[in-house]
Amino acid sequence: MKEQLEAIQTEALERIAETNEMKELQAIRVTYLGKKGSLTGVLRGMGKLSKEERPVIGEIANRVRESITDAIDRKNETLAQQALEKQLEKEAIDVTLPGRPVQLGGPHLLTTIVEEIEDLFIGMGFEVREGPEVETDYYNFEALNLPKDHPARDMQDSFYITNELLLRTHTSPVQARTMREYEGSKPVKMICPGKVYRRDTDDATHSHQFTQIEGLYVDKDVRMSDLKGILDVFAKKMFGYDREIRLRPSFFPFTEPSVEMDISCKVCNGEGCSVCKGTGWIEILGAGMVHPKVLEMAGYDANVYTGFAFGMGPDRIAMLKYGVDDIRQFYTNDRRFLTQYHNA
Repeated sequence: MKEQLEAIQTEALERIAETNEMKELQAIRVTYLGKKGSLTGVLRGMGKLSKEERPVIGEIANRVRESITDAIDRKNETLAQQALEKQLEKEAIDVTLPGRPVQLGGPHLLTTIVEEIEDLFIGMGFEVREGPEVETDYYNFEALNLPKDHPARDMQDSFYITNELLLRTHTSPVQARTMREYEGSKPVKMICPGKVYRRDTDDATHSHQFTQIEGLYVDKDVRMSDLKGILDVFAKKMFGYDREIRLRPSFFPFTEPSVEMDISCKVCNGEGCSVCKGTGWIEILGAGMVHPKVLEMAGYDANVYTGFAFGMGPDRIAMLKYGVDDIRQFYTNDRRFLTQYHNA
């Protein structure tokens, strides 16, 4: 039996020395040290030995087991180190190579336009306010002089969630909320940019989702001439100091009197072209003096306070300022389009 154990040791150590595969090394462990391995098979015959021989053979068997185990562990470490070195060599990085350029993004064109408008009005003393996009029917319509049976509601086909909740159709509710917050106790001078939603068919000039910016100024002795002056500054800052404006009578339920503002066409300088449809003017926004009923519902004394409001679409302003001919390009995430305006 001693000779068998020594032969198993010699054979195992030779196979361990020759192998270069982790999988094969594991197979060697099973072959010699496993439950059905060679060493285990020999040890099962120790019951046939005399009492004097058993300790001697047992000591030899333990020595052989330790020898094979140590050889397998050392070989396992060697093969693991070789595998690591091979992987590191394969994944080596040449630090002398030039770095790959990182493409930096930029603000969306609409974001740029909104921030430009915000900066302009902040410079004139307006604050920027925000409000919920899911709005109540009261603030979206009734607080703006649009009761439930008012025909002007048909002008804004709405996304209703419940009978009293809807996606806001304009940012005007923020004006009503701000005036209600102040409880008629102090002046209001604010703008509100944000997304609005209407049931509209998407085409080159219409979208079911778009951006708006509302403006409101309420104080004592606010006049239509103040409105015209501020809108004139806005038009010149956005479109150039050679732009002229004109105000045309219009109708909005929440303002009285109401006007629409046109700017002189920058393509033809007012002479008439296809862009302005031969008129020399391009409509840009709606405005007017705040209706007394709107002031009263917000808690203001209409005999003491007056104010004006205006609403504009940054989408339309961007289209006019940069010659964009399809509003859908703002929302389709085409990088070829968007990257043209990173430095706008």
